[in-house]
Amino acid sequence: MTGNDDSILEFLGENDVALAPRGLEINLQREGISISKRTIQRRVKKLHEKGLIEKVHENAGYYAITDKGRQYLEGELDASELEDDGDNDGK
Repeated sequence: MTGNDDSILEFLGENDVALAPRGLEINLQREGISISKRTIQRRVKKLHEKGLIEKVHENAGYYAITDKGRQYLEGELDASELEDDGDNDGK
């Protein structure tokens, strides 16, 4: 898990929204968090693989946080319990 992952999950969880990577980029920037669309696309893929977010619109690529993602944010699921993807984007 990276800091970018936490930012993405926190935004989706706090706002209870489903967004595409571009929408995430725009809205995170509005919050003062600068993450490139390319990085968001990579991290969204990893978060989806870990079951922390789900694709809610297959064709448009909209993602929302899952119950597992909420458990992670609430500290009920430790990052060590998730597979280490070896990716250090944004630490």
